[in-house]
Amino acid sequence: MKKGIERLFSVELKSKAHLKNVTMTNSSHEMVLVEGSIGKLLSAEFVENVVLVATGDKGILRINLCPFEIKQKAW
Repeated sequence: MKKGIERLFSVELKSKAHLKNVTMTNSSHEMVLVEGSIGKLLSAEFVENVVLVATGDKGILRINLCPFEIKQKAW
């Protein structure tokens, strides 16, 4: 994946009850905030090494991201 490429994501929730907040401001800032919960993490895996899929018991989060782009944090 080339550096600087726009990242795409999708969130699929089993119920709108799992959506905590969606904010779209009317101000000059074009910020949008989406918050919610995919619930308890059931799995996290890369599909074809280009999409990270985190599956929870309440939904799925997908983002185009390669494994080598994730840095391990020293705890």
